[in-house]
Amino acid sequence: MRTTIHDIQSYKERGERFSVLTAYDYATARVIDECGLPVILVGDSLANVMHGEDSTVSVTMDDMLHHTRVVARGAANALVVGDMPFMSFQTSPQDALRNAARFLQEARAQAVKLEGGEVMAETIRTLVERGIPVMGHIGFTPQSEFQIGRRYQGRRTADDARRVLRDAQAVQDAGAFSVVLELVPEQLSHMITERLVIPTIGIGSGPHCDGQVQVVSDMLGIVTDHIGRHVKRYADIADVMRSAVTAYAQEVRDGVFPTADHTRPLSQDILNDL
Repeated sequence: MRTTIHDIQSYKERGERFSVLTAYDYATARVIDECGLPVILVGDSLANVMHGEDSTVSVTMDDMLHHTRVVARGAANALVVGDMPFMSFQTSPQDALRNAARFLQEARAQAVKLEGGEVMAETIRTLVERGIPVMGHIGFTPQSEFQIGRRYQGRRTADDARRVLRDAQAVQDAGAFSVVLELVPEQLSHMITERLVIPTIGIGSGPHCDGQVQVVSDMLGIVTDHIGRHVKRYADIADVMRSAVTAYAQEVRDGVFPTADHTRPLSQDILNDL
């Protein structure tokens, strides 16, 4: 049975913490799904970890639809959320509606995520009123990195903190079923979580959020170029891969691989005929 937005709401009502991971391909999505995580986010972070870009701004609708589609094939049970890329929703609510619909129709996602608080409230409301579930995203919003910098939000002054509080309330009032809090100070994210009736999902925002989200490539140690303060590495897959690739190359050079166990022989009758 696939997780629904109502299931996500019930986690908060029961006081049960839940986990979210990103995925960008079929195989990874299948493993995450088998582990029982309720939500898989196809993040625009794929620009960084899959495409090697410095910013999420470069990722396109075609990129996001492609990756979301293959993730949806691998996730039979998790709620699949497609991340709306830069300028696919900021231009107008109508553009946002058109592009969000493509995530559900073409990519088989069950919800979309978009960045922004008060300024995006009308857009969120437009999507929700037309049957498209929306996950909000406030605090540090990577698509605005060139303007706001990569730093904690709501931390410098009381007015900054109030702005983040207003953003959280606006996202909820517009109808979002949950909201990501990225790089929000721990005490502020705690306050937001207590005030909202929808679940909060933290990344770099402390332990008091209802759920947590991580980039799968970071927590598995696949991409090691830059590890943020908010990341806990649970494995070193890059080291495992290096060891395996090195061993494979050495065995090929030494003639150890492949062996007869890795092929199929012709029958003696066919050999005699040849």
